[in-house]
This record gives sequence, structure tokens and C-alpha cells, in this order.
Amino acid sequence: MSKKSRKYDNESITQLKGAARVRLRPSVIFGSDGLEGCQHAVFEIISNSIDEAREGFGDRIEIILHTDGSITNRDFGRGIPVDFNANEQKYNWELVFCELYAGGKYNNNDSENYQFSLGLNGLGLCSTQYASRFMDVTIYRDGFRYSLYFERGENVGGLKKEAAPQNPTGTTIRWLPDDEVFKEINIPLVYFQDLLKKQAIVNPHVTFVLTDEASGEVFIYRYESGIVGYIAELTGGKGFIPTVFFEHETRGRDRVDLPEYRLKFAVAFCFDNANSLCEYFHNSSFLEYGGSPERAVRSAFVAAIDGYIKTNNGYKKDEKKITFSDVEDSLVLISSSFSTVTSYENQTKKAINNKFIQEAMTEFLKKQLSVYFVENKAEADKIVAQVLVNKRSRESAEKTRLSIKKKLTGALDFTNRAEKFVNCRTRDISRRELYIVEGDSALGACKLGRDAEFQAIMPVRGKILNCLKADYAKIFANDIIVDLIRVLGCGVEVDSKHNRDLSSFDMDKLAWSKVIICTDADVDGFQIRTLILTMLYRLTPRLITEKKVFIAESPLYEITTGKEILFAYSDAEKNAILKKIRGKYQIQRSKGLGENEPEMMWQTTMNPATRKLVQVLPEEIHQTRHMFEVLLGDNIKGRKQFIEEHGHRYLELLDVV
Repeated sequence: MSKKSRKYDNESITQLKGAARVRLRPSVIFGSDGLEGCQHAVFEIISNSIDEAREGFGDRIEIILHTDGSITNRDFGRGIPVDFNANEQKYNWELVFCELYAGGKYNNNDSENYQFSLGLNGLGLCSTQYASRFMDVTIYRDGFRYSLYFERGENVGGLKKEAAPQNPTGTTIRWLPDDEVFKEINIPLVYFQDLLKKQAIVNPHVTFVLTDEASGEVFIYRYESGIVGYIAELTGGKGFIPTVFFEHETRGRDRVDLPEYRLKFAVAFCFDNANSLCEYFHNSSFLEYGGSPERAVRSAFVAAIDGYIKTNNGYKKDEKKITFSDVEDSLVLISSSFSTVTSYENQTKKAINNKFIQEAMTEFLKKQLSVYFVENKAEADKIVAQVLVNKRSRESAEKTRLSIKKKLTGALDFTNRAEKFVNCRTRDISRRELYIVEGDSALGACKLGRDAEFQAIMPVRGKILNCLKADYAKIFANDIIVDLIRVLGCGVEVDSKHNRDLSSFDMDKLAWSKVIICTDADVDGFQIRTLILTMLYRLTPRLITEKKVFIAESPLYEITTGKEILFAYSDAEKNAILKKIRGKYQIQRSKGLGENEPEMMWQTTMNPATRKLVQVLPEEIHQTRHMFEVLLGDNIKGRKQFIEEHGHRYLELLDVV
């Protein structure tokens, strides 16, 4: 279509109406049209029940996951008003379920109906109704039972009203997310478990009951002691200081010309060597991205601990001050705040940006921490000592990381080669093979015997460092290992609490489809092979789990009969060949790789059509870890005992492909 034929005039402007306002653009309301958006719709329904319970109406919320994928949410609150609204001259059910920006939570600061509500904008319930395949609603209030039914955003049958003499109250909503709105609607059980547990933590005395019809399991969540109880659960009561709890209530405003509002918050924390976690909630919504409370905690803890260190001369000469990452590394903290005015970043409520909340929490926490440190010097000294250990470990790791990064820079730039590395021609990674060979003599034979189009050679000199025993500083000072990592191209994985920044592994940057270890079939060859595998296991374990690592089997025997040479890779294979031979033959142990003719190297070790490759398959990674530690670790007595008991057996850790 040409530009001239495309009209853009007064009739080009259209308006979405009714359910289409949500169904055509669900991401605008729910943050996503995928599973995350569908999950947020679930939260919108549950949050209305939580708001009721927090105001003191009902202390139990029930969720049922039905086998057809629908979800029931039942509370025992006052029941949603759905009858005729004289002020609006419409039924409330039309406003609540079918009109965006209609609700009863716009005047929280005046304490009309709700003070600290999750719902604010009158969007959640209506939007979820519009995004459902069906929604079946039952409401008890004012001595009546009200029933409503919707299909894909449209009401079917209007409002049904009948007497309920026993005068129960509450709202039950059963609904099915619509796969025409969300790309994924199969919400896993674990999402509900995590959501309801978090809500129980910050809503003490409210019981959440989750029923999974598929399994018949029922899960009950209730935290009488709230965030303090959760801290105890996380640490098992084994933090190196007792749990500390602060709470405060105040009033303020985000700007001088804006209305004053009410704020209350509680913070519980302890310090623990085995755990670290900081979670922030506001009006019981989990703030995945933090915002004001997180900024307050970061600022207050750094200021208070830094002040204590300076007062007690804890820093070394010219030492830099601590950062929050040094504190956070051993901190377990839960913050739960509530306000009558809240500025969420968006409808998904994953962060807040109230200026007053940040300032009030920062000031209060700084003061309380300073008082706590004075009144609890023994605990303060423990905290400071651990924070300084974290800081110095971080700085040491950063130095190591920068050193390693410098060494590994340019791993995929094949003009920047490791010493004696022989590259192949193709840049097609799906074809490229790297042979790690034993010594310069094997390099010569493999170089002449290979297919230079797709096979590259990397020689190693003798027995490399045992990476299971050595620390990282020693490992990355080893030129052979650094050269191997550079040639692999994918960087390293380092699983260390204080060396997290050291990791630079990227599987997409691996320059090879196969990494093939090729050593002699003798004791020295087996040991070199094991040391190379150990290096890969410790520094790049994903190469093994992703099945990129192979061993090239070299023949044990050469059997000559007439003009034919046969190769046997084991005693069993040798015996099988000898049984088939009619006539004279000559048998000898195969030479080392470096003594082979290039043609023989190609035929026995490098030709994809005739070679025997063994793929390394660690089916149980913890079993593999155990075997490496037994065979190459520091427990000499344990290794001796293992060899005595199991030395006669062949360890089936490899699988021939």
C-alpha cells in the first residue's frame, strides 16, 4: 500500500468501550499479557478481601484452585455493595464490575471506609472481570444473597437478590482467566503458596486457607507474631544477634502544598552468617522493586553502622567506607509499612515513591539504630565485625575479578590467541571442535592429522594444577588454565558467597560445539585427563551439564593381520578381534599420541566417521562432586580407604556416544 492510499483523518480516531478497554490491552492494567499479568489479576481479587480483613471485617480468606483452572476467592467481610446507588443513579454492581475507576477507596485519608488499602484506583476488580472467561459472584450483606454472572466481560442475567435470614456476610468470587486475554493462564501452585504466605506474614491474625483440588492438599498460613515470626523462621533462631523490632507511627506530607497523611511502619531484622534477605511490603503488597522503604533502609543502616565504625576507629588507614551490599550480605530484614496516601509506580504495585515515607523511615531508623548500638555494644561489635569482613572480602574479590577480566578479555577474538593454540578456519560454532591434547608432540600429530576446516588444537604442558584444591587466586595465576579459559571463550562460573562478581560465564559465548580431551591411554594420560575434567568441573560446570565435553578414546592395541591394521580400545575388544582372525597376526600396544602418524591420528582419534568419543555425563552432580573430592581432594585417609574398598570396580561415570 502506498503512503498516499493510507488515510489518517477525523474518522481514524476510535475509542475502546466496555470490556475491550482491558481485553485488547491487558498489559496496561496488569503489567503483562503473559503469566505474570494473569497472576496479578489473581492478586487484585485477593487484595480486596485482604483490605476487608485489615479493617476488622473477617479474619479468614479461602482460596480454592479448581481442576478446570478456575479460582475461587471467599472472604467473610462486609460484602461488596451491589444494590442501587442513588447518588450515581446506577446499580453498584455495574460500577464495581463494569466501570473502570469506580470504587470505595478514593477517600482513604479521610477514613471513610478503608485506611490502609491495597486497592486505590477502582481498576482491579473490574479489570479482572473483563479479563475472565467467566466470573460467578455470590455476595451476602444486609440480610440478602446477591448473585451475578459474567462471561467474557458481559453480564448474563442481571442481579439476582433473595433473602438470607441468618444474615451472613462476605463475598465469594469464582472466575476463570481467559486465554484470549492472557497468553498463559496455568498459574502454578507455588505462586499461590508464596503469595498467601507473604500476606499472612504482614497481616497477623488473618488465616489464609489454600485448597488444591487436583491433589486434595490444603495449606494454611497464619503468623500470629507477623514479621518477627517470619525472621525466626528464616534464620531458625540462629542469627548471631537476637531479632530486633522497631515500629513507629507518624504523619506528614510529600510536598508542602499536598495533604498530610498517616504513616505507620514496622521493621524487624537480625544478622546471620547463613542467610541474607531483605523484603519490603507496603499496605501488605510485596514491593518487588522496593522504592521508598528500601531506600530508607539502605541509607539508615549504612549511616548508622559507618558512624559506629568511625567512632570506634574500626577502619584501617585510608580504608573506604562500607556500602549497603556489605551490610546486606548478612542482613535478614522485613519492612512492613502502611499509609493512607500511597504513590505506587503503577497498577502492579511493585514499588512506591512517596518522599515523606522515605524521609520519615530514614530518620527514625537512623536514630533507633544509633540508640540500639549504644545500648547493645556486644551485638553492635558483632555486626560491625561481620560487615567489615564482608566489605574486605568484596574488595578482594573485585580486585581478583578485574585481574581475571583483563586476562580473559578478547577470548573470542581469534587474533588474540593463547600460546601454541592452533585455530580452525570455520566460524560456524555448530561445527567447531576443540581438541585439548597432551603436550607438544601430540600437538604435531593432531595438527597434521586433523581437518583444519573445523578442528582446532590446544596443547597443555604436563599435569595442570589441581583446581579442586587450589584457591581462585592460585588458579587464575596459572597460565595454562587462563589460556584454556580464553580459548573456550565462555568465561568462568564461580560459586562463592563473597566472590559473586567474579562470575562472567556466558554459554552463548562458547566458541565450540565440542570440547574434546585427548590424552594418552596410560597412567599419566588418565591423570592429565582427570585434572582437565576437574578444572572444567570447578570453573565451567555447565559445559558438562550441557553435554559439551567429550573424551577422545585412543586405541590400546594395534593388531596387524596381512595388510590390514585393526585397533582395539579395550582388552575385551582385543579378544573379540583375535577370535575372528584366521591366520597370522601381530599385536602390540599402541604408541603415545605424539608417536602416531598423522594418518593414524585421523583414522583412530579425529575422523568423525571412525573415532570413538566418550561424552561426559554427570547424571548426579552431587555424586560427581563427591567423586572428585574423594579422588583429588585433601582427605588422603578417605581416598586411601575408598581405593581399598572400590578400586577393583570401574566407575561408570562416562557414556559412550
